[in-house]
Amino acid sequence: MKRVSFAEFGGPDVLRLTDAEEPHAGPGHIRIAVRAAGVNPVDWRIREGQKLKAHPVELPSGVGQDASGVVDEVGEGVEGVGIGDHVLGRGSSTYAEFAVLSAWARMPEGLTFEEAAGYPSVVETALRIIRESGVQPGQTLLVSGASGGVGSAVLQIARDRGITVIGTAGAANQDYLRSLGALATTYGEGWAERVRELGHVDAALDLAGSGVIRELVELTGDPRKVVSIADLGAPEAGARFSGVTGNVPEALAEAVRLIARGRLHIPVEKSYTLAEAAAAHTDSAAGHTRGRRVLVV
Repeated sequence: MKRVSFAEFGGPDVLRLTDAEEPHAGPGHIRIAVRAAGVNPVDWRIREGQKLKAHPVELPSGVGQDASGVVDEVGEGVEGVGIGDHVLGRGSSTYAEFAVLSAWARMPEGLTFEEAAGYPSVVETALRIIRESGVQPGQTLLVSGASGGVGSAVLQIARDRGITVIGTAGAANQDYLRSLGALATTYGEGWAERVRELGHVDAALDLAGSGVIRELVELTGDPRKVVSIADLGAPEAGARFSGVTGNVPEALAEAVRLIARGRLHIPVEKSYTLAEAAAAHTDSAAGHTRGRRVLVV
């Protein structure tokens, strides 16, 4: 089968589309014929060699953890899913023609494979950091870097829970944030004052790692109410860095419920082939994404 992998840490150019042995589903796992794989910032951070304790790497390494596809192997002890089912889920080395998943859910009706591949990690992350921020219904959550996949999920999940959201993003994404129910403002000089004009902030999330932790702490008045998924230095200001995956099966089940109720939709901004994985990483690292980027197999 074809698989994207890297034999050394470095820039996007270390990615190679190679021939590899097919993986197989062990106990408690399933294998899918991959139709699409989600591109997440953690993918290129691992490729760069960033020290992410939750993601130890042995070289050469495959790439990717999110995918959608058609079940073609079911491991021992797995129930409730069968050959031919369409699923979305989380696994390893998903930039490939076949991948083993450790957590999955049936795809909601009407969802394309490309769309489905964009949900697993971003919804798990969104649910986790909303919980860790401590924000409650009726309060206001500030989201810095709100237009990407995680931000798109946070805005919609928070709205569904009765939480007011203020989102920051580039000028081109202001209407997009408003379409998801957020109060929107731009980055750049004076951004914190513009946020204050929109309302009191009870908790804040940093999704972009753009050096705003201290301002977020000032806006909330409590570093314990600030959570980052992109700034490893956040704890230096008393904030929390959240990088350890939570309950993925539970998150997938919640994603499917929200999608089925029409309360969650994350658009695919751009699709790439497996051979274009390096370009997908370059674009992802550049930021300013509206929704998700996926690889189509």
